[in-house]
Amino acid sequence: MAAILLWLAGLYLRIPLLVAPALAPFIADELMLSQALTGALTTLPVLMLAIGSMPGSLAISRFGPRNTLALSLVIVALGSASRGLAPDTFVLMAASAVMGLGISMMQPSLPALLPRWLEARHLAMGSAIYMNGMLMGEFIGAGVTLPLVMPALDNSWRLTLLAWSLPALIVAGLLYLPIRDRNRPVARPAWLPDWTNPLTLRLGLLLGCSGSLFFGVNAYMANLLEQRDELANLADALFWFNLAQVAASLVMLKMARAWVGRKNLILSVATISLMSLAGMILSTGWLSIAFAVCMSFTAGIMLILLVALPPLLVASADTGRLSAGNFLVGYTLSFAVPMVGGVFADATGDTRLALVTILVFGVLVLPVAWSLDLRRQAAST
Repeated sequence: MAAILLWLAGLYLRIPLLVAPALAPFIADELMLSQALTGALTTLPVLMLAIGSMPGSLAISRFGPRNTLALSLVIVALGSASRGLAPDTFVLMAASAVMGLGISMMQPSLPALLPRWLEARHLAMGSAIYMNGMLMGEFIGAGVTLPLVMPALDNSWRLTLLAWSLPALIVAGLLYLPIRDRNRPVARPAWLPDWTNPLTLRLGLLLGCSGSLFFGVNAYMANLLEQRDELANLADALFWFNLAQVAASLVMLKMARAWVGRKNLILSVATISLMSLAGMILSTGWLSIAFAVCMSFTAGIMLILLVALPPLLVASADTGRLSAGNFLVGYTLSFAVPMVGGVFADATGDTRLALVTILVFGVLVLPVAWSLDLRRQAAST
């Protein structure tokens, strides 16, 4: 039962985010959105993933991870559904921000919940399960919305958003099914990130590398292919690019216990991801897309290896705030690095410079993987 609930919650870390790009043309047409506002349907919630990590950590310390996760799912459901009811641009953007806040609060709740629900030997598998749900959510949201869900709902983008959003309320209710609560802290845990703990910044930097690779290539894929007169390959490229993350999550379901906590493996997949991005930049045609798919696969493995670490490395009471600090750093960089790359691309007219910016950032961060100390820490006082 715990595995099913973790997987369902993982779905809602990404489905509400990635239905927006599929529905964006229809939303923009009805509400007369500019290109910038259309892009903000996706980028604004990603920015909120960083901003909202601290409220999530505070809620965990006050109400516990299960209650915080349930509250977050309610916020996600109401925020995402409100987008489908939005009468104008202001309400649409406000609802998108609220939805992003809910997702950002979910992020530290799930790692903090694992030690409460699972025995120590199952923590890595628990992380792999909810991350599989998250990456499946990416694929389902991006790949199923237009061909299946929207036609079944009279091609209404509003009904489609409601259909994807409201089941999150059911998941929130299911969280209260009887599940043993292990390792309950005897005192209220701290919630602010411990910036004296090297893992807070180091894991955050590596998460920023993984996120910049995935979100950045997703964002600039169309512009790059258009620049190369290969835009006809876009649909297939995005399909395989996002499917590779699902494949990564399936591999991690099998290998989580053996692979999580291995520093050399984090370094290896990060290196392969950056080499694959370089190959994508330097090649053209289907070879370039193959490099992008390889990058997506290894970046997905890297993401799961990193997100699974906090429950293994710190005490149950400290898991929420370490995860929150990691996500604060990681998603701030995941938003900022591709954006800076876009500025360079606009200034030069060459989309490849956006990807080069991400590559340079990744190379600079790579030594951090080697410096990780993955020994379990004592509980903070």
